[in-house]
Amino acid sequence: MNNAWMPLIGLAVGIALGFAGAFGGLGAFLLVLVLGAVGYIIGRVVEAGEVNLSGLSSRRK
Repeated sequence: MNNAWMPLIGLAVGIALGFAGAFGGLGAFLLVLVLGAVGYIIGRVVEAGEVNLSGLSSRRK
């Protein structure tokens, strides 16, 4: 993905989370946040054919 789109995508996600928090409360905010993370992971899998979650871990080998 072109990095020029990243600020626009971040803005859209922020607006969606803001609306969920404003109109649905904390539960809706957390639901949108979790489903957004799941969608991101699925998108990475579809884009690359695999996903490497080792970078998310704070443990060192």
